[in-house]
Parts: sequence; structure tokens; C-alpha cells
Amino acid sequence: MLLSLHYFVKETILKTVDFFYPIFRKFMPLQTYRYAACGGSNTALNILIYFISYNFVLKKQIVHLPFIAISPHIAAFLIAFFITMPIGFYLNMFVVFKGSYLRRRIQFIRYFMVVMACVVLNYLFLKLFVEQFGWYPTPSAILTTVIIIGFSYLSQRYFSFRVRK
Repeated sequence: MLLSLHYFVKETILKTVDFFYPIFRKFMPLQTYRYAACGGSNTALNILIYFISYNFVLKKQIVHLPFIAISPHIAAFLIAFFITMPIGFYLNMFVVFKGSYLRRRIQFIRYFMVVMACVVLNYLFLKLFVEQFGWYPTPSAILTTVIIIGFSYLSQRYFSFRVRK
């Protein structure tokens, strides 16, 4: 039952994403397009989950755990992250980077390492651009996103989901 659900979901996503590819064929190869479409969709889902979590689930209140209090924006980030990170892995593994010879467990560990590196790089670039260079936060966030997307794509393609030539 789960296997048939997996095949249905995978094929539905591929058909939906690939339906729009002819518009972008002149600008990018299929794999890059799939990465952009899946990554963009997952990012939009992340933002939606963050918004709902922050405003309606957490109601902008501090989360009190036995040994720590977590601010609502960090708690919302964690909720969104732990939902969209496995979705991103699924999309990268079965839609974008199909055919890797690595075991799934190894792919997941590598994917998680790259995601963590992206979180750290995002933080460091924002600190550099805003606090050291004195740039405005929004253009800094946009430039940081462009840099991180490039790093993430190359890392996932050549490290997490490596394919034999």
C-alpha cells in the first residue's frame, strides 16, 4: 500500500513539474528546472508553515519546555524545518536527483549535512553583509539566498545524490 502511494505521489509530482518545463527549456536543463521547481515549492511550504505556526499554533507566545524557553519565531522555524526538511529530501531523491548509487541512509545523512551547512552559511552571510558591510537586510537576504541556492544545488548534486557516470 505505501509503495503504491509512493509511486503515485512521485509520478504525480513529476508529471506536474514536467508539464511546465517546455516554458523553461531554453533557459535551463531539466534537472536544474526540477531543482528550482521543487526547491521553490518546498520553500513556499516552509514559509506557509512558519506563518501558520507562529501566528495561529504558537499564537506568538514563548514555548516553555522543562529546561528551556524557546521564542515563538525560533519555535516556528523548528516546526517548519522538521516538516519541510524530509519533504525536501524526498523531492531531491525521487524527482530531482534520480539514479544515485548511494544507499538512502547515506543520502539522507549527506542531505542533512548540506542543509545544516546552508543554515550556518545563511547565518554567517547575513551577519557579514548586514553587520560588517552595513548593507540593508533585505538585499543581503536576497544575495545570501542566491549564494546558498548555488551551494546547495552543487552540494546535493555532487555530494548527497552522486550518480556514477
